[in-house]
Amino acid sequence: MKTIQMTLDEELLKQVEEVIKNLKITRSAFIRESLKKQMERLRIQEMEEKHLQGYMKNPVKPGEFDVWEDEQDWGE
Repeated sequence: MKTIQMTLDEELLKQVEEVIKNLKITRSAFIRESLKKQMERLRIQEMEEKHLQGYMKNPVKPGEFDVWEDEQDWGE
């Protein structure tokens, strides 16, 4: 691991300190986990955007998935 220096406004730091006290973890562990989760959210958002762009470029054609209609089980 590498040590870095961060600047946080006092209100945010106060909120973080309260959370880490309740979770019984270190500030570094909390920030590491928060950054990992945000990176995952950004990765998913990017994939969803690519998926959307793909469907906009090549929209589903009428009847394209009709063959699967009989295979669906809606629990009725």
